[in-house]
Amino acid sequence: MSRYGGDGVARIIAVIADVAALILIGWIVLYILKANTGNEVVGWVHSTADWLSGWSHDIFTPNSKWLRVLLNYGIAAAVYLFIGNLLAGRIRRA
Repeated sequence: MSRYGGDGVARIIAVIADVAALILIGWIVLYILKANTGNEVVGWVHSTADWLSGWSHDIFTPNSKWLRVLLNYGIAAAVYLFIGNLLAGRIRRA
């Protein structure tokens, strides 16, 4: 069975979880590479990642700003991937 095979609802949940994680990972990469935050695309990725990870801000508070971004946005990405795909898998098996 393909990654997004099976029930339509499960497929939608898996895709949404993957896209959310991709946006969060995208912001981590853009931040670490010092992308121009004045750029509209970079600004959109940042604001969307902020919205998606609002619940995980300041879980970790290391002194290094890049490490703080990596940990706090990374944990949100991991949670979306884990919970979204776990839920999709359970729906597929039901």
